[in-house]
Amino acid sequence: MYLGKVTGTVVSTSKQEGLVGCKLLVVERLTPELKGTDETAIAVDTVGAGVGVIVIVATGSSARQVAAKERAPVDAAIVGIVDEVELG
Repeated sequence: MYLGKVTGTVVSTSKQEGLVGCKLLVVERLTPELKGTDETAIAVDTVGAGVGVIVIVATGSSARQVAAKERAPVDAAIVGIVDEVELG
């Protein structure tokens, strides 16, 4: 999992059947200090996030399970909205 910031949305009128009904968002990966890394991913939104929100992103098979899309080509899913980050 990693922290990310939602930077945009993806609109796709034609997509693989397993992705129908999924909200797709562009997420920029963040450091633990919440600084951008210029690394982006497209993630399925499972929590109702919006542009500008800091989120928790799960990847790999965990993302497919959370998104309830076992057979869909999902590699990243937004699984939480971050309220605060505290570092040691």
